[in-house]
Amino acid sequence: MKTFLSVLILLQAFINLTGQSKFTDQRDGNVYRVITVEGVAWMAENLRFKANEGVFFNNDSNNAKTYGALYDWKTARSSCPKGWHLPSGIEYKTLSDHFEHNETWGTIPSEPSSFSIQLGGMQDYEGTFSEMDESGYYWTSTEYDKANAEYFSYLLIDKMPVIDISRKADIADIHGTEKVNKYSVRCKKN
Repeated sequence: MKTFLSVLILLQAFINLTGQSKFTDQRDGNVYRVITVEGVAWMAENLRFKANEGVFFNNDSNNAKTYGALYDWKTARSSCPKGWHLPSGIEYKTLSDHFEHNETWGTIPSEPSSFSIQLGGMQDYEGTFSEMDESGYYWTSTEYDKANAEYFSYLLIDKMPVIDISRKADIADIHGTEKVNKYSVRCKKN
């Protein structure tokens, strides 16, 4: 019993140190890596839940495991599992500030504290898929107006990451992006 408790304590310490655990979505059985950033749990993989309006890149379900699904803004707002939510722009800004000052974003899923940016590209309002393995666009829950919402982006330009949030709070004339575009989703624990 004493050995069992010691192993359990060491395992918990390892999980706490790495900030990594797993979450199983009861709706479809998908398992996601989860990291803890400043005491808050974030999914470290793109959401793969097949919502009514969600699509996979090039409409190919083989892309789901690596890149997740793409959602329009309305669908993204209701796609996170129970107990999780679509982060606001402010929550993404806090996450971005953390990684900018404390560690790297990381694109390698095996890194324990990696947010594991998965460059899942996008589908625009005309239905054109683009930018797979070049960019990751993530919806926020922040709405600008009837047609536009805020998004977080991670782009690779000449192998260098460019990280941005389309925040009106930072630049007054930002209009976000059209809600009918399809972007990736990361969920944050309530």
